[in-house]
Amino acid sequence: MTKVLLIGWDAADWNIIRPLLEKDQMPALKRLMDNGVSGNMGTMNPPFSPMLWSSVATGKTPDKHGVLGFMEVTPNMNGIRPVTVTSRKSRAIWNILHHEGLKSNMVGWWPSFPAEPINGVVVSDKFQKVDPNPQKTTPIKIGTIHPEELTHDIKDLRMFPYEVTEAHILPFIPKAAQIDQEKDFGLQSLANLIAQNTSVHAVATYLMRETAWDFMAVYYDMIDHFCHSFMKYYPPKLNGVSQEQYDIYNKTVIGAYRFQDMMLERVMELVDEETTIIVMSDHGFESGAKRILKMPKYPAAPALEHRQFGIFVAAGPNIKKNEKVFGLKLIDIAPTILHMYGLPIGKDMDGNVALDIFENPETPRFIDSWEQVEGDFGEHDSYELEEALSDTETMQQLIDLGYVEKPDEKLEVAILKTQCDLKHNLARVFIGKHDFESAKPLLLELIKHEKPIDVIPYYMDLLSISLSEQDFDVAEKYLGKLRTMNKMFQINTYFSEAKILIGKGKLDQALRLLLAAKERQPNSEVWYQIGIIYRQLQKFDGAKAAFEEAIKMESDSAKYHQALAETLIRTGDFERAAHHALSSINFIKYYPAAHYTLGEALEKLGDLQNAKIAYETASRFVVKKNSRMDMALENVEEKLLNQNEPNDKVSSIYRKNQIVVVSGLPRSGTSLMMQMLHNGGIEVLTDFSRKPDESNPKGYFEYNPVMSIHKDNSWLHLARGKSVKVVAPLLKFLDPQYRYKVIFMNRDLTDVVKSQQKMIGRDTDNLPVDLLNAYRKHLKEVEIWKDKEPGVELLYVNYKDLMEHPEEILPEIISFIGLELDGQTMLGCIDKSLCNW
Repeated sequence: MTKVLLIGWDAADWNIIRPLLEKDQMPALKRLMDNGVSGNMGTMNPPFSPMLWSSVATGKTPDKHGVLGFMEVTPNMNGIRPVTVTSRKSRAIWNILHHEGLKSNMVGWWPSFPAEPINGVVVSDKFQKVDPNPQKTTPIKIGTIHPEELTHDIKDLRMFPYEVTEAHILPFIPKAAQIDQEKDFGLQSLANLIAQNTSVHAVATYLMRETAWDFMAVYYDMIDHFCHSFMKYYPPKLNGVSQEQYDIYNKTVIGAYRFQDMMLERVMELVDEETTIIVMSDHGFESGAKRILKMPKYPAAPALEHRQFGIFVAAGPNIKKNEKVFGLKLIDIAPTILHMYGLPIGKDMDGNVALDIFENPETPRFIDSWEQVEGDFGEHDSYELEEALSDTETMQQLIDLGYVEKPDEKLEVAILKTQCDLKHNLARVFIGKHDFESAKPLLLELIKHEKPIDVIPYYMDLLSISLSEQDFDVAEKYLGKLRTMNKMFQINTYFSEAKILIGKGKLDQALRLLLAAKERQPNSEVWYQIGIIYRQLQKFDGAKAAFEEAIKMESDSAKYHQALAETLIRTGDFERAAHHALSSINFIKYYPAAHYTLGEALEKLGDLQNAKIAYETASRFVVKKNSRMDMALENVEEKLLNQNEPNDKVSSIYRKNQIVVVSGLPRSGTSLMMQMLHNGGIEVLTDFSRKPDESNPKGYFEYNPVMSIHKDNSWLHLARGKSVKVVAPLLKFLDPQYRYKVIFMNRDLTDVVKSQQKMIGRDTDNLPVDLLNAYRKHLKEVEIWKDKEPGVELLYVNYKDLMEHPEEILPEIISFIGLELDGQTMLGCIDKSLCNW
């Protein structure tokens, strides 16, 4: 019989866990990892715990499940309260298991109040929230526990902060006696956290011993709350932290992790080997240079301390042993657990079954949606809370942690602020899903508000969207608006300004801005943006160095590794490129650009079979059709086919609609090549807008729209099956959805410039050095462009060789194009008298 125990450690982070594992200070987790799988757990935007844990439970993103923040407006619209389970609009794992006749126990899940009437036990997140004042009682309210009659058996399992003794405190703060409790309230915070999480653990172990269950979920917020309170004191010491405070509190976070591991050890003793145990966190927590000492005035600002990767560990029957797994997301947990029970996954779930964790994976089954299935799911029919702001303990904790502001005394203002926060969180969910069209209307509606609503965060998100959409004029407008607003709100605008400058082609200006920012406040993102500019400037050594600096500061950033991998391909270091592309995929499995870059590197290394797999994976994960990925895959498939049985079959499919491009620098023989192709039997795309003249008596064969291809390349479909002339600097603006055979005319640069000078009647003895250097740069850019575009094949044709030995060069040209052409007629176009032009 399948049994699954799901344990949530809010904010647990590998960066803190790994050193403890090496010192054997988290033995229970180590044992679980040795007997199972472990890896990163990707979080979502925004990283607010009630939203994230609801996504874990449902397999859906917050726009679907409906939990959108820490607070909610009451159903009668007359008040606000800490978020309740009634905000959740999707069925959770335990609801589905209830429908299937299975028993579930749930302890402390956030949110879970009021307790749902499922088959099993629910001890909601309100249970452990008690008043710290020993003079006050904290009765267990109706709705805290299901079934209600269990309240009598477990009410005394709650621990109160005033019960925390010196023996409890000293393992966390050995120098607690040095604390001046009149000024420093750290011990009060510690006592609250110890008491609450001990209460959760006591109930969880009681239920494991005393009840029958098929599925059990236990949520601990201890690590997250310890980190928010004490991470500023975690080693190494930050500037701005006093030595006295550091000496007192520097072991407190480590103590939380070790205590959490001790609780895990006890839980593991209470299950048998047939139980699958999953330990996971919803996000990580900054423990390095990005730690925040002074929290900015920002809604739910403490979430700025969260990192994008949490932890995942699983062990049990059919789980692989001592292996790493990659690319897991919060929304994968519910589908994976349903799969363990042999139940189908709803097609409307956003997550996938984590098949990689199983020794013998079975094919998942699907239904359209569990929401459409009729029957008893252990849900509330209706539930009305008596007092909107009665949950004072939860409310006060959220206020103390900085997740919510103290509600405004004017009830209508408190309601408005909560409604705005919920709408903003929904917009941020859409931004995280790159659904900008759904996010923008929400944000545009929000910026219409005036005081008491702070609209700065809404403008910042609109700025972010406009940058993502490359609408740099609009981005500039939002940036200007932000700079006129509240100067107390600290906004680092240099990233946005640099992106706008880059978008407008002002690369040198953007680089100066970022280099200055790097000197003031070096961080990984500054180095990354510097690397992006260097790469656009084709200064690949500089780009490589910048991306390496970014990785030194933030080693688990998928985009930094992908950027370095792409750069290493341009420098010819294909093995390192493949390594960093794989590192990127290890952090984010569903990252199309990283899979594509891996495919590029493997193709260059000659590993065509694995390159094919990488390109296929990239195409599968990409949201919109990507022509480069499709063509790269076609290229590898053709190479593999021709490897074993050389033939022309696959190539012929593409030749029918290919575009033959004749390119080169001006006066390098492009008009001659166009004439040859025209006479050889390929239709030329030209409008004859430029008439033959003394410099080019046989015609230019130009097409006027080519001159503005950088603004509009939508006409390129007219060139399919034809030839068109595109000068070298404009090649990069060709639409990648088509395949191109580029015949690039090479001519000695001195001869090119002399011919140009002669054509415009200037001195041919003193050639402009700047022009020569610019042309050398263009030729280098063409080589790089050709190498990164899978839809481009390029043949260099030397003008001098063509003029002197056309009969040797012509077969190579015809073979390259791959069509039957009239070679004799093409040879007849060669006029050696024009060689000096």
